[in-house]
Parts: sequence; C-alpha cells; structure tokens
Amino acid sequence: MYYPAPLTSDSKIAVTAFSSGVPTPLHARLDRVLQDLVLRGFKVLEGQCLRDDQLHVSAPVAQRVEELMRFLMDDQVDAIMAPWGGEIAMDLLPLLDWEALQHARPKWLMGFSDISTVLSAFTSKLGWATCHCTNLMQLSLAQSDPLTANTFKHLHTASGGSFTQYPAPFFEHGYSNYAQDSEAVFNLTEQSGWQRLNHDEQLDGSLSFSGRLLGGCLDTHMLMFGSEYFDPQKQLDRHPDDKLIFYFENAEQSPTGYYRALQSLKLRGAFEHAAGILIGRNAVSGRAGKAFDGDTAVQMALGDLTIPVVTGVDVSHIAPNLVMINGALAEVSCTGEQWALVQHLR
Repeated sequence: MYYPAPLTSDSKIAVTAFSSGVPTPLHARLDRVLQDLVLRGFKVLEGQCLRDDQLHVSAPVAQRVEELMRFLMDDQVDAIMAPWGGEIAMDLLPLLDWEALQHARPKWLMGFSDISTVLSAFTSKLGWATCHCTNLMQLSLAQSDPLTANTFKHLHTASGGSFTQYPAPFFEHGYSNYAQDSEAVFNLTEQSGWQRLNHDEQLDGSLSFSGRLLGGCLDTHMLMFGSEYFDPQKQLDRHPDDKLIFYFENAEQSPTGYYRALQSLKLRGAFEHAAGILIGRNAVSGRAGKAFDGDTAVQMALGDLTIPVVTGVDVSHIAPNLVMINGALAEVSCTGEQWALVQHLR
C-alpha cells in the first residue's frame, strides 16, 4: 500500500466537488466548514467546481476531471476533499489519466457516499490508501462526538502506525438541515450497537478477525465489482498473506434491491477470500411488503456465510461515521459486549 503523508497542522487541503456541487442555499454551511479547516491549521485551496449543482454535478465532466487531475498532480496538495457525495462520480473514472497518476505523490482522498466510488478506484488501480469518513459538510468544529471529532487525528497517523476506534453509542435519526441552520450538528439520539449476524451460540461472546479493508457505498460498488475500479483481487495480489474485510452501506436501494446487491456480490465470488464483512446502518427505512425490510435483506443474502458478518456498524449515510482506511490491515474484535476496530497502516 502507498500511504499518503500524515496530515499536519500546515497541510494543504484542496476542495473540489467531483460529484454533486453545493447550491446557493447551502453556501453558508460550506463557508463554515471551510473556515473550520483553516481554524484547524490547514491551508485550503478552493476549486472552481464547487459552488453550483446542475443535473447532480458541480460542472461538466471535463471540467471536473481537469480540476481533480490538477490537484492530484500538485505535490503541494496533501489531501483532496469533496463537500459530499452525489450520484454519478463514476463518469470520471475512465477519463482520469491513470498513467500520469502512477507518478503522482499519493494524497488523502476523503469522504463517503459517491465519494467512495472514487476512493475504491484509486485503491484498486494505484494501491493508494484512501479514507472513507465523514464528509466535509458535516465536519464542523462544533461536532463533538468522538468518531467525527477524531477524523483528522487519525489521519495524523504515520505509515507503520495504528489507531483504534470503538462503536458510537448513539446515531442520528434523519439528517441535519443545513439550509435552515448552517451551524447544525448531529442529533445523536438513537441507541446504536454492532451485532454479529450469524452468531454461533457455542462461542463465549468473543470474536476476532483481520484483513485488508475494502468497501464503501453498496449502491455503486455492487455495479463496479470485478471492474478495474473495484477489483479486490488486486489487493490480494499485493498482500497474498492477508484476507479481506469488506464494508458496505446501503444508501438508496429498496429492501429487495438491497438483497439483490448483496446476493449478486456473493454469487460473483466476492467473499471467497474474505475474513469478515461489516454492514453499516441501512439508510432506507421503507419496506417492500409486510415483513421484507433491510434486516431481512442482509439475513437472506449473508446469513448462511461461515465468516463473521457484523451489522449496525458506524459506516452509513446515517451519522456518525468511522474512519476506514481502504487497504489498511484491520483487526475487528469483540470481548463480551465491547467491539473494537484497530487499523494498521502497513
């Protein structure tokens, strides 16, 4: 793995919306989180593809590719953040100059949702470690829950180091409305908790497994699986002694669509070299029929696997979110009722 340099107080962060941009009613929130980056000590470089949103994107694809490539090839840039996700970041992938990027200094690419589409492509094609984490629009200094507040702290970890995270005790029901309140923070009121899906009653409650992290938003990853932009075999080739830990979260799919997405990955052999699977909170609460909900979808698709499947993980469109480093060697453990996730940047 190629781990970008640790972020420090004088690192330069470029901000560009390579998927959805930020419309005018949300500019006050954008200004707040950009100012907060400066208050954290970072140097901020604001791109032109940012403060507009038409047809789900901030600008035509050629402009978004040009700006992203310029930031990626700039050795003065240490990290690249988008304000949030979107719908069709996939349109950038065949247009990026991957040959030129092989000679670029690795940079932290950060975010979740449609941003994870791009994160996985860089990990698959270039072997860059990338960061699935809270999106910029949510990263205000006023946000105090440990998972969110420690996002940049974990990215201060040097190559060869490690960091540990624990489940959030509560999660948010719904979403903050930044158009009405540009200073909003998460309202974490719902009881949270990780659970093992296929629990063996003969076990004493302890559990431990390790592998290289890969994953993101299931809505796009189930479509990209097996392509050059989400190719787990590349990771296995780089680290033949390690298995994989997949993590996925459902953003918009109906319960039956959610089931089909997971089942299709299983049918295509995605989990043959997996040590375990982490399933994030389901962002879709609707039901298809009287009993077929998101929990049913996961149980039907993955309940017969012999590897551990952990549900309710803090990887979701429903805040808060863990920092997950694609490519890092991770250890997931549970002792009694205490879960822990350790990531080694090696």
